[in-house]
Amino acid sequence: MKKIKYKTPEELKILTDKTRAETHALIKKLKKKKPKELDDFVHGLHIDAFSEFSCLDCANCCKTIGPRLTDKDIDRLAKHLKMKPSEFLEQYVETDEDNDFVFREHPCPFLLPDNYCMVYENRPKACREYPHTDRKRFYQILTLSFKNCETCPVVYEVFEEMKTKNW
Repeated sequence: MKKIKYKTPEELKILTDKTRAETHALIKKLKKKKPKELDDFVHGLHIDAFSEFSCLDCANCCKTIGPRLTDKDIDRLAKHLKMKPSEFLEQYVETDEDNDFVFREHPCPFLLPDNYCMVYENRPKACREYPHTDRKRFYQILTLSFKNCETCPVVYEVFEEMKTKNW
């Protein structure tokens, strides 16, 4: 995999739009075939990418999209901040159109100016797992992952590499 360079969400949106039809065709093919080697291929790309690319140089995800918060996330974050869960909910959380708990504001209220997370050890599960390119049964989240191409330079490049393989 080529060395990944930081791209803004605006740049990623333009690049993603240019290849949208080609990527949709790939997603449709992969969802239908469910190739056994897909996970190993994507996980290898994930390892290569993150051996070179630092999320601290980017933080697009923290700046532009919010995680879905579980009850456990809320309890853990409230405890870390020495708050009651009800206070945490009131101060930081709202319910989105899908009835999920999400942070009220973007960028994330816990993102520091140097792109470090002030609650890193207690961050939400969705943050821990992002960008999901090391997930098992990757074919199940292809559509979500394609959406993440507009936020994460690594995910964009993973999809570009997936297109080079004859599935």
